[in-house]
Formats: sequence, structure tokens, C-alpha cells
Amino acid sequence: MNTEYSVTDGLLLRRQVMRAALAAALPLAVPSLARGRAPAPTSAPLVVGGLPVTCNLTLPVTCMAKAASLKQGGGQPVGFEYAKYNGWAEIKESLMTGRISAAYMLAPQVMDLADHRIPLKIVSLGHRSGAVIMVHTNSAYRKFSDLRGKLIAIPSRFAVDYLFLRKMLASAGMTAKDVEIIEMPPPDMPAALYTRTIDAYCTGEPFGAAAQRAGYARPLAMTRDQWRNYICCVLTVREDLIRDHRPLVQDLVNHVQAAGSWLDAGAVNREKAIQIAAGRNFFNQNPKILRFVMDNPEDRVTYGDLRMLRAEFDDLMKLSLEARTLKRPVAFERYVDESFVKNLKPVAIAL
Repeated sequence: MNTEYSVTDGLLLRRQVMRAALAAALPLAVPSLARGRAPAPTSAPLVVGGLPVTCNLTLPVTCMAKAASLKQGGGQPVGFEYAKYNGWAEIKESLMTGRISAAYMLAPQVMDLADHRIPLKIVSLGHRSGAVIMVHTNSAYRKFSDLRGKLIAIPSRFAVDYLFLRKMLASAGMTAKDVEIIEMPPPDMPAALYTRTIDAYCTGEPFGAAAQRAGYARPLAMTRDQWRNYICCVLTVREDLIRDHRPLVQDLVNHVQAAGSWLDAGAVNREKAIQIAAGRNFFNQNPKILRFVMDNPEDRVTYGDLRMLRAEFDDLMKLSLEARTLKRPVAFERYVDESFVKNLKPVAIAL
């Protein structure tokens, strides 16, 4: 086992995420907003919610790149501020009530909210790939049929990780009924696998890499190998923000898309992103964990292609309907606004 990083670090990672949740609950974490309304056009930064996970890495880069641009006196005069959350349920609540007006969310969750006529729109992808199914290093599980009857943890049935698990079970001729599935916060999963409380878990990074780097877990499957067009975290904004502050939303999308291209442009940029995201203002995590995600292998999570393709969302919806996390099909235009990606303007990421 890697003595430099053990299960103790996994517990530390969980405590860091929990502290982020407390910070997100404080009134000072976001500007004053009227419930259910977009922020007034002031010089206060636009707060964008996210989880301290590698799939949200474009957001810290976006915030820092915009701050650097403001120092140079260029572009839209409003900056972006990262608000840390512990779970998707908290982000969902904050967006629905207008406490924040933009956040990274789970794509199927946005579809479900659109079906319930919650005024939100996906305006950009946040990443591609980045989910793993982990088993204990010393386990006998070598193929998916070996997991029949075993206990597998997922973050939520609304998480795309759950759909990935269902795809892999289907590839082995099984269904979700052939295994036991429990919902568990991702920060708890590495320790639960270490103590063999669970047999496997499926989640996004860095919680797979944390256990793998520690030496007690290995990936049984990665989306990079099994689902190349995997969509999970998406940049979602309230429709009143679009209506009242369209140039600001355009600027946010410009920066997120540019951050994605910049991240995939080379190892030097990724190392800069790791140092930024590991800081106290963002993920507040061990940079060695983030670096492990970026390097093992280097396309474990990708950011360069953040196009929103209807066919990919249709596939995601089909899987969600089969999993019964969606009750009925939702029209693409109900939950996606492509106009910002279609009108992208170049942004320099100078970090």
C-alpha cells in the first residue's frame, strides 16, 4: 500500500468536502438574492455552484481566468465566484429557490426538473468521462458477472454513474436486480470499500483515484473505455438570469468552454489547474490526488469537447427512462439552450 496516501487521507478528503458544505450553507457564501430571481446587475461576482470534484475542474479555471481578465480591464465587468457544495441535492435546492443562479448539475437531474417546469437551462457541458467502478485490489472480481449478488454503492439514482453501472451490468447479461445497490455519499465510498462494507462502488473522480492511489482499490471499468461520449456534469443556469443578463451568461459559457480547451492542451496547463483547484478557495484537496486523476491515464477525465449534441442527450434520456429516474421523455429544447455555445467568442486563459 502507498504509505504516502492511505485511508486516513480518504477520511481527510471527506472532512474537506463536508467543510465545503458548511461553507456553502453560510449566507456570506453567496450575494444577497431575492428568492426566485436572478441577481441584480452589479459589480458583485456571479456565484456558480459546484462540487469539489475533478469533473468540475473547468469552474476553478474559469473563475481564476476571469479574475485575471478583470485585472487587465477587459471584457464583461462582472467576475465569477465558486461556491462549494457537498451534494447535488443542495445545489438543486439553491438553484430552485434562486439562492444561486448558475451551477454544475447532473444532466438527468436537469431533465427531471425541466419535466416539472422548473425554469432551468443547460448551457454547456462541464467535462466528459470521469466515472469509474472500483473494487478492492485483492478481490476476485475480474469481470462484471463476478459482481452478481454483490453490494455496490452509487451516489444517487439520478447520477449518471448509476446509468453507467446499468450499462456495464447489461454488457454482462445482468440487470440492477442482479446486484444490491445502495446510495452513499462519494466521500464515504473509499473507506467503505477499504473495510469491505461494500463490494464495489461507482462514482466520479477523485474518489476512485483516491482509493486506487492508496493501493487498496482498482478500477473494474472506466467510462473512458466503455462510454466515450459520457455526459455527467453540465453548466446549468436559471432562465431569469438568461432573460435579464444574457451577456453575462454568454461570458460565463465563453470562459467555461475556453477553460476546457485549455485544460486539454497539455500537461503544463493541467498542473496549473491542479494547483488552483487544490487551494482553499476551491476544492481544498491534496493536489497529489488530483494529479493522479490527471495522469492515470491522462484521458481519465477530458474537457476539450464540451459540445452539447442532441443525439448524446437523447441517449442519456433513453437510459434514464429505462432506469425510471425520468417518468416521460422531455423535449431537448425544454432543458437545453444551445444559443450560447453557437455564439462563442474566444477567451484567453492567461494563468
